[in-house]
Formats: sequence, C-alpha cells, structure tokens
Amino acid sequence: MSNSPNAEPSEKPVAGDSLDEKEVTSGRYSHHVFICGHIRPKGSERECCTNSGSMDVLREMKTLVRQAGLEKVKIQKAGCLSNCGRGITCVVYPEGVWYSLSGNTDEIQKIISQHLQGGKPVRELYMEG
Repeated sequence: MSNSPNAEPSEKPVAGDSLDEKEVTSGRYSHHVFICGHIRPKGSERECCTNSGSMDVLREMKTLVRQAGLEKVKIQKAGCLSNCGRGITCVVYPEGVWYSLSGNTDEIQKIISQHLQGGKPVRELYMEG
C-alpha cells in the first residue's frame, strides 16, 4: 500500500478480517470507514494512532453509527495507514476521503452526520498533505 493519503488500496481485504467480496459487490454497504489501529513497538521513534486514542474513536464511531441506524455503514480497524504523525487516521470509502482526527466526539459526530448521512465530506477534518 502506498504512503499517499489519496492512493487506492493495492490488495484485497484478508478473508475473515474484512468484508466478504459478495458484501462489497452487492452494494450491502454505502460506506466503509477505516480507522488506524496499528500498534508500534515500545520505544518506536514514530508516532502511533493507537497511542493517540484511535481505538476509543473506533468504539465510539461504531456505537454512534449503530445508534443512528446506519446499517449500510461498516466501521473497521485498519493496519498502519502511514500517517500517524498527522493525528488519528480515518479513511472513508467509496469516496477515499482521508481525515486527521484528534479523537473528540464532535469530530466523530460531524463525520457521521455530514459525511455518512449527508453525503458531504467534512473539509475542516481533511488530512493535510
């Protein structure tokens, strides 16, 4: 996978770890949201989304999406997305929008209401670069 935030994924999801191919091609999901959940080894020089609270963001987004009744939205932990120094990395497909999050609830709610429900990406949360 490329380090570019705008790059398309080069590999299919791993079986049992992601969406079933039939789910993707059948249109079962309107959006697929990936949140970085990579854990760097202790003492690593590079920053880590998990140390910044990405797993809390993942849990909260799943809860809020479920409460909103968005059954066609899949929220999932991703491996390293190579942008940990920019904040918690979140990518929304099919648009391929990359967000840099600090982890607060307002950001998560904006992504859900404006992007996932309203169809308009949240520009102020775009990842720079």
